[in-house]
Amino acid sequence: MGWKDLLSADEPVTHVLPWAGGRQVHSDTRSWTLKGRSPPEHGWYAFLEEGARKVRLQDLEMLSAEPDFTTKVLKGYVIGDRFIADGSHVDPDPMKLITQTEEVFCVERGLERFTRATVFRDREGRLIYLQQLWPEGAEQEALEAYQDRKESLDGIKGVTPALDLAFQWITWGRAMAEERAREEERLRQEELARLEKEERIRQVMKDADHGPGIRALAKIDFEAAARRALAFSDSELLDVRDGYSKHEKVIQYRFRYRRLECIVHAETLRVIDAGVCLDNHRGTKGDTFFTLESLPGVIGEAMDHHHLVVWRHVPGDQDYQNDRDQDDDDW
Repeated sequence: MGWKDLLSADEPVTHVLPWAGGRQVHSDTRSWTLKGRSPPEHGWYAFLEEGARKVRLQDLEMLSAEPDFTTKVLKGYVIGDRFIADGSHVDPDPMKLITQTEEVFCVERGLERFTRATVFRDREGRLIYLQQLWPEGAEQEALEAYQDRKESLDGIKGVTPALDLAFQWITWGRAMAEERAREEERLRQEELARLEKEERIRQVMKDADHGPGIRALAKIDFEAAARRALAFSDSELLDVRDGYSKHEKVIQYRFRYRRLECIVHAETLRVIDAGVCLDNHRGTKGDTFFTLESLPGVIGEAMDHHHLVVWRHVPGDQDYQNDRDQDDDDW
């Protein structure tokens, strides 16, 4: 007969049990359904029994584990929220490290890096932290090797396979965390650069209603500058690509329903090759007399007088296709 048998039927019974999520809590031999609120985090709590199969959280204070909770315990190392059992086989493949550890619940705060502990498996198959154990002797040397960023525990006496695996796991985890931190910093810097560029563009766009403002914008965002320049003549930017020269940009645009192409300087938007005939009666090539914002106006004048001659033909230009069809008919 136990002490609980001496209690009256009306005497409330309290159990100190581990809670690892869900609506069930377990002892060695029984399970209860949790009524009401759940604990704020995984850990050991006092639960008040309400009926044969139900308990209610008594308070929010986390308690220490019951050391005599079960005799079915495993010994090993608790590393963060992972458990490495004594006698574990060590596979040095980093991709297999995770499979050589198992998640453990209800771990108390403040444990050392290489803490020996006992755990047990609850009725749902989860490992539950029970209590710390005394170190076996090599844990301090392993901690120093970790802090000194050594790659292994070679040369340290008394290192068990479980401790070696714990060292590899925690070293790998630190490397992954540092890699994630570097990646997050890279993304943060990229985001800051993007926001800074957007702010510069917003400031420059305020002055992009005239030539100097458009040229300032071209140094930050050429495509935006080209689109703004063409908008002066109701032209639509279709595509931008790099030219053969470092400072050249090839522009394809739509003007009066025609698809046209030109080459401009990447910073000044000065026309290098207009893509149409701009030679005067003396044979002087007039391409460089114009900028991207003024070129469509000159082309429009040539269209009005039916003098437009296109050198740089763009696929999809319907008028060019009509001209070719007409030439074929004449031939």
